[in-house]
Amino acid sequence: MRDRPAKVGDVHQIASGMPHVKRIEGPKGNPIYQVGGKSFVFFRTPQPDAEDPDTGERYTDVIMIWVESEADKLALIQDPSSPFFTTDRFDGHPSVLVRASDLSRIGKQELTELIQDAWLSRASKRRAERWLAERDL
Repeated sequence: MRDRPAKVGDVHQIASGMPHVKRIEGPKGNPIYQVGGKSFVFFRTPQPDAEDPDTGERYTDVIMIWVESEADKLALIQDPSSPFFTTDRFDGHPSVLVRASDLSRIGKQELTELIQDAWLSRASKRRAERWLAERDL
């Protein structure tokens, strides 16, 4: 079966489907997915570090997704075909940003793997090992 373009609804479905996940609401009602009290997917509110270069209007649809390492982050943001980016504000932070409106540039399978990896990077060692063992990974 061919992979289909990713959608915002997939982010919610995949993140909420991981074990021990709690969805909380940020101060402005923005969804945040956490495992063990640690965020791994965060729907950002409009911020001055992510804005349209032509109009200066702040993006309203930025999603922050944790990554395991700086190397993983660089691989995602340096690929010219990738919708992932970062800003100076996130230098040294283990995460990438993506606009919801650009999610269709990747497939659902890639999004699934990215969110699973985000969960693994934030879950306790015991939970991560259990999840991986259940999948023979």
